[in-house]
Amino acid sequence: MFDTGVVSAAYIAAAVLFILSLGGLSNQESAKRAVWYGIAGMALAVVATLLGPGAANLPIVIGTFAVAAVVGWLVAVRVQMTEMPQLVAALHSFVGLAAVFIGYNAHFELETVRALDPAAREALTGFAAVLAHKSPVEINILKVEAFLGIFIGAVTFTGSIVAFGKLAGKLDGKAKKLPGGHVLNASALLGSLVLLVMYVGHIGVEGREVTVLIIMAVLALFIGFHLVMGIGGADMPVVVSMLNSYSGWAAAAIGFTLGNDLLIVTGALVGSSGAILSYIMCKAMNRSFVSVILGGFGGATGPAAEIEGEQVAIDADGVAAALNEADSVVIVPGYGMAVAQAQQSVSELTRKLRAAGKNVRFAIHPVAGRLPGHMNVLLAEAKVPYDIVLEMDEINEDFPSTDVVIVIGSNDIVNPAAQDDPNSPIAGMPVLEVWKAKQVFVSKRGQGTGYSGIENPLFYKDNTRMFYGDAKVTVDSLLPKIG
Repeated sequence: MFDTGVVSAAYIAAAVLFILSLGGLSNQESAKRAVWYGIAGMALAVVATLLGPGAANLPIVIGTFAVAAVVGWLVAVRVQMTEMPQLVAALHSFVGLAAVFIGYNAHFELETVRALDPAAREALTGFAAVLAHKSPVEINILKVEAFLGIFIGAVTFTGSIVAFGKLAGKLDGKAKKLPGGHVLNASALLGSLVLLVMYVGHIGVEGREVTVLIIMAVLALFIGFHLVMGIGGADMPVVVSMLNSYSGWAAAAIGFTLGNDLLIVTGALVGSSGAILSYIMCKAMNRSFVSVILGGFGGATGPAAEIEGEQVAIDADGVAAALNEADSVVIVPGYGMAVAQAQQSVSELTRKLRAAGKNVRFAIHPVAGRLPGHMNVLLAEAKVPYDIVLEMDEINEDFPSTDVVIVIGSNDIVNPAAQDDPNSPIAGMPVLEVWKAKQVFVSKRGQGTGYSGIENPLFYKDNTRMFYGDAKVTVDSLLPKIG
C-alpha cells in the first residue's frame, strides 16, 4: 500500500499528464501522443487511488474494473466513427450518474457517522474517519458540495441521454419545449436553490434530508431533459461540448466532497475546457453562448427569403471532367461524409488529384459534423496529410481563386443565407464562402434540407451542380476517371 506522500506525488504526475494531454489535442500531429498521455495519467491515478490510504474491498473493486474494462473494450471496437458523437454523449451520462451516486453515498455516510458515539467515531477509518473529525462548518460545506454534485450530475445525466437520442436519430432533432419554456427551467432551478438552503440550514427538514435530496434530483433531472430537448439539431456540437463541461464540474464537486485533489483538478480541467470549447464554437456560429446553454433562445425572426431557380444535377463524368481541368480544388467535408464512411474514398481521390499536379486542400468549419473536431478525426483516420487540412479562417479568402469546390454532406456551414437573409435561423453565422469559387459540386443523398431543416440557396446557384447519391459511392465513381 502507498502512503499519503506517494499518492500525492502520483496525483501531481497524473495532473501534469492530463494537462499535457489537453494541450496536445489542440494539434492534429500531436493528438495521438496526447491520447497516450491521458491514458497514462488515468492509469496512474487509478493505481494510486486503489493502493492508497483508506482503500478497501479491493477484490470487489478490481472485479468491477475488469467487467467495466471488457464492456468498454467491446463498445470501443464495435462503435463506428459515425456513431462517436452519441457514444461521447452516452459516456457523459455515466459521469453524471456516478456523481449522483457518490453524492448520495456521502450523505448516507455522514448520517451514519453522526449517529455514532464519540468512542465509535475514533475507531473509524477512511472517508468515515474524515467525516467524523469535521467541524459543524466543515460539515455544512460538505453538504453544499454533495448537493451540487448531485444536482450537476443529474442535469448531466438526463441532458446526455436526450443528446444521445437526438444524435442517434431516436428522438426528433428539432427544438422542443413544454408550455412555459424557460420559466419552467428557471422555476426548477429556483426550487433547487430553496432546497439547498433548507438542506444545509436544517430548515424544516429534520430527519427528512434525504427527501430533500430526492426532490432536488428530480428537479435537476427535469432541467437536464428540458434544456437539451429545447436545443435544435444545428446546435448539437455545442451541446456535446457543453455536456462535457457539465460532467467536469460534477466531478470537481464530488472531488471536494471526497477530499480528492486529483478529482478536483481533473474535473476543473474538463469543465473549463468544455466551457471554452463551447464558447469558441458559439462564436463560430455567431450564437450567444448563454442562449445555447439555457436551451436554444433565438431562431428565425421572420419569413425566410424566397429561393429562386432549381437544383441542377450532374453525373460523375461531368464532375471528373471539371476536376481534371482544374488547378485548385477545395473539399468541404460534413456529416454526410461520416454517415457514408467515405473518408477513405475521399483520401484516395485527394491522392490521385495531387498526383496529377492539382492543389488540393480541405476546408473545415468549427462545427462541421456533430462533434467538435469530427471531420479532423475522420480525415486523420484516412491518413489525409495534416498540412492540407485548413480551418475556415485560413481558407475562406481563397475561394474566389479556387477552380472547383466539392461539398460532401454539408449544409449549414456552406449556406449563403447566413450572410444574405437576416430572417434565417443561422443569420450572421460565419460560413465557408464556397459559392465564390468558379464551380461548386455538392455531393448529397437527395433534395432534403438535412439535419437542421434549413433550406440552402447554394444548391440553386448558377455555378452549383448537385452530385446526388451516397457520398462513398459517388466519390468512388470518380476515382477511375481522374488522371
